[in-house]
Amino acid sequence: MWVAQQARNLLTDLGDAADRFRFLVRDRDTKFTAVFDAVFTAAAVEILKTPPRSPRANAYAERWVRTARSECLDRTLIRNQRHLYQVLTEYVRHYNTARPHRGLGLPVPPPTADVHSGRIERTDVLGGMIHEYHRAA
Repeated sequence: MWVAQQARNLLTDLGDAADRFRFLVRDRDTKFTAVFDAVFTAAAVEILKTPPRSPRANAYAERWVRTARSECLDRTLIRNQRHLYQVLTEYVRHYNTARPHRGLGLPVPPPTADVHSGRIERTDVLGGMIHEYHRAA
């Protein structure tokens, strides 16, 4: 029942933005009950279950969870739900804008007129746990 309540809370928090979602891909864990599915079905979201005994079927989500845990959550003492939300929001911003991704070909910074001029500045993310680097203007 707790998971179903979390689904209700999510849809309430999303408000009108929930209409943008058409599908929910989930595994076959027993915590996802018929009540959980009914919450999303009532919101016109189609439930798609991964095939049984197919751990690679949801590989992108599994990889993101593993990366978020190893790079962020395993190194942070989370105090409460609000703190978790703040930490994950900052990590998602870093993950989507500053972290190199192998699937994107590990893009490098664009070449400058003189690659040896200018100071390199470091920006701390998550209180200094992660660093982002850029050339000073």
